[in-house]
Amino acid sequence: MNVDLELVQRVQAGDKKAFDVLVLKYQQRIVHVITGFVHDPVEALDVAQEAFIKAYRAIPNFRGDSAFYTWLYRIAINTSKNHLTSRARRPPAMDVDAMDATNFYDAHELKEFDTPENSLMSDELEQKIHQAIEDLPEDTATAIKLREFEGMSYEEIAQVMDCPIGTVRSRIFRAREAIDKQIQEIMGEGDQQ
Repeated sequence: MNVDLELVQRVQAGDKKAFDVLVLKYQQRIVHVITGFVHDPVEALDVAQEAFIKAYRAIPNFRGDSAFYTWLYRIAINTSKNHLTSRARRPPAMDVDAMDATNFYDAHELKEFDTPENSLMSDELEQKIHQAIEDLPEDTATAIKLREFEGMSYEEIAQVMDCPIGTVRSRIFRAREAIDKQIQEIMGEGDQQ
């Protein structure tokens, strides 16, 4: 943490290379966080780059009240949310390529382990879970993504979201309940068939 603060102070003093060190140190973690929100890997890289640009522009205002990575995570999450909001306003891009379909058809490894029934059930379950998360209030969805996709502790989530740890626990509990309800609906449907 002291190393990060020293690097931040060097950036604030005009040393651009010190920021490069921070980017190298945290870029994988930031891309991983953003991928929890933005599922397209190429878009996630673009959003990560945008988050680092925002961090660089805002670093003169960094006071060290929290750890640098916590501050950077907040920027990454907000940049991801802004990206998703702006993307929802754009018409969908049609970028399906015929060659992609051919290559996927030839993926024998996938066929060996996936029966049509298992594939359908797995796809439906994944869709229900993602839909359950997307239907959650924004703060609740963020908390469960940080916990389950990023493996962050409750304390880290509380720092990133700037709220009490009890609030984090409550949000994660509500999120898990909502996801469990969606799973139970699928399992119930499967028993009836």
